[in-house]
Amino acid sequence: MQHFPIFLAVSGRRIVLGGGGDAALAKLRLLLKTEARLTVIAPDPAPEIRDWAAEGRLRLIPRAFEPGDGMCASLVYAATEGAAEDARIRRLAQADGALVNIVDNLADSQFITPAIVDRDPVTIAIGTEGAAPVLARAIKADLEAKLSPLLGLLARVGKGFRARAEALPMGRARRDFWRDYYFRTGPSAADQGGQEGAEAALDTLLASHLARKARTGSVALVGAGPGDPELLTLKARKALDEADVVIHDRLVPPAILELARREATLIYAGKEGFGTSTSQGAINDLIVTHARAGAQVVRLKSGDPAVYGRLDEEIDALEDAGIPWRIVPGLTTASVAAATLGQSLTRRGRNAALRFLTGHDTKGFADHDWRGLARPGQVAAIYMGKRAARFLQGRLLMHGAAPATPVTLIENVSRPDQRVVATDLAGLADAARTLTGPAILMYGLAPRDARSALTDLKEFA
Repeated sequence: MQHFPIFLAVSGRRIVLGGGGDAALAKLRLLLKTEARLTVIAPDPAPEIRDWAAEGRLRLIPRAFEPGDGMCASLVYAATEGAAEDARIRRLAQADGALVNIVDNLADSQFITPAIVDRDPVTIAIGTEGAAPVLARAIKADLEAKLSPLLGLLARVGKGFRARAEALPMGRARRDFWRDYYFRTGPSAADQGGQEGAEAALDTLLASHLARKARTGSVALVGAGPGDPELLTLKARKALDEADVVIHDRLVPPAILELARREATLIYAGKEGFGTSTSQGAINDLIVTHARAGAQVVRLKSGDPAVYGRLDEEIDALEDAGIPWRIVPGLTTASVAAATLGQSLTRRGRNAALRFLTGHDTKGFADHDWRGLARPGQVAAIYMGKRAARFLQGRLLMHGAAPATPVTLIENVSRPDQRVVATDLAGLADAARTLTGPAILMYGLAPRDARSALTDLKEFA
């Protein structure tokens, strides 16, 4: 992030614009929506600028920019549409201590003005750091169409009511009240009765919330999928938006944690095979403790919580504590890995059964029905199999599996740094040593565009 987004208080403060042509007009149409004291300095300003000056909406100085013109200015815009003159204004204004923006010149500007959706006092700023202005405008148009024109009215009425809403306990109770107002009661009341209707609705709604019993804590056991935020379910997104506490495992990426509310408490409770781990007992205690305190807890697990996620142990702890819980399934890594390969997990004439296996468990390398798995045409998704690759290879070969059986290893499934390594059973151990991130082994499957028999190690981006 090269530009840090902030909202600058400009009411009663000075903003200076040098220039009087089309670029200056476009910027002034935005700046005139503020409560700043605007000064335009231009030797030949457009008629619209002269009209605005005559109406008292801005001060016009009909000459070129001079030293001292930027004194005490919060912001200065150079908008003469001449590179040399804009650069001169920048030097003079910076010497006066002002922050300077040169319109349509990102590299030489100290700040940028984003695309803005205005529902005063609700303001949404959209910036692309100059990379894609067309995209910013498209997002702005989409938001303009989706956001009700009543949004500003609701926000103004709500702002005047904030002191009275403090009668509710801080935190969940207050958030629930405002959520009810902005997304349920308020819009219909304002639509029917305008400002008076919205104000009356707030009085009734506050009385209703004050009479409510405190909301009890609960736990959502949520699957985050393999890592791509776009693979989250709508229920998972909603749970993250409502959570007071998010207890997450090691494989949940920052991009998904970013979807939680800013006020939510994020707690790392990671496990790593053959490495440092948070004990399951400690995780259970964390979940129960926060839920007992009245928090809405999300226990966020990569993939699907019911697949190698110790789901039953956490449910048992919650039921022993009398805490309500629910499961929000997620896409398990095997399904996304198969999609990456362009393959089906089951196929008529090849395999009528599918196995989900783990490479290791709490006691070490895991044992399985090797003889059954070694039969031709078998397919298995092997989780946590990277470090167990040589063990798996040895057991399968020992029980008669063909060395040419295809095996595909997919590292960081669905993430930007995903890597697919196609090999066969004979090359499995060597292929696994090339991996550094979390991986799933797809036994019996090769990428669709690979040869049916792979004898050499290959990588597919």
